[in-house]
Amino acid sequence: NKALSRTKKGSKNREKAKTKLSRLHYKIRCIRQDSLHQITTSLVNEFDVIAIEDLNVKGMVKNRRLSRAISDLGFFEFKRQLIYKATEQGKVVKSVGPFYPSSKTCSNCNHILGKDELTLKMREWLCPNCQVSHDRDLNASINILNNATVILTAA
Repeated sequence: NKALSRTKKGSKNREKAKTKLSRLHYKIRCIRQDSLHQITTSLVNEFDVIAIEDLNVKGMVKNRRLSRAISDLGFFEFKRQLIYKATEQGKVVKSVGPFYPSSKTCSNCNHILGKDELTLKMREWLCPNCQVSHDRDLNASINILNNATVILTAA
């Protein structure tokens, strides 16, 4: 990108820099696609029921510190591939709503923390109700699984 901006418009070196940059972007896109295919295939092959969270990506991208990392991950493509591969193999994918407080709900006693009690920097927290210590991500995944189980048993 820097090399491209330093060249004169219409020059041969600019064309070379453009070609080099587009090849690099293509390579990155192929690596990302391959990784997504490998991850989704292994998940579908390993599990009969997969529970995922519909993330509010638009809201997450508004955070300046996280926006580039979130944009690079390709949440929609991951979900799309997971659903089509699971459907092909007769597996079930259940998603939990984007505003379900999966991180803030205690998986032990279902106590929900207040709005300001759990910040994004806090990776571990202690439930004030039952005094159980939680890892933020592990607790969220347990809550998503429990919620999907409730949805499946109700259906």
